[in-house]
Amino acid sequence: MNYSFLGPARDEFEEAVEFYDHHRAGLGDEFEQEVESTIRRILDHPKAWNPLSLRARCCRTRRFPYGVIYQVRDDQILIVAIMHLKRKPNYWKDRLA
Repeated sequence: MNYSFLGPARDEFEEAVEFYDHHRAGLGDEFEQEVESTIRRILDHPKAWNPLSLRARCCRTRRFPYGVIYQVRDDQILIVAIMHLKRKPNYWKDRLA
């Protein structure tokens, strides 16, 4: 199974990496690795997390307060948002097709 990011989700990811790098050198890399690990868990078990909507699900990162919002589309995972869990919980819903 493959995955891809919606443009806004890729932007959120890069902005969060940058934010953590400014907070502490190397922390952005740790965040990036954590999100990649979360995506691997999604790829291994795409239907393991409860639905947020008809097609969207959220898998939380283990270390950072983020969730990876995704959709299962045939043989692909579409990353809809890299969402901070303490901010605007439903902002990503207008991205769903």
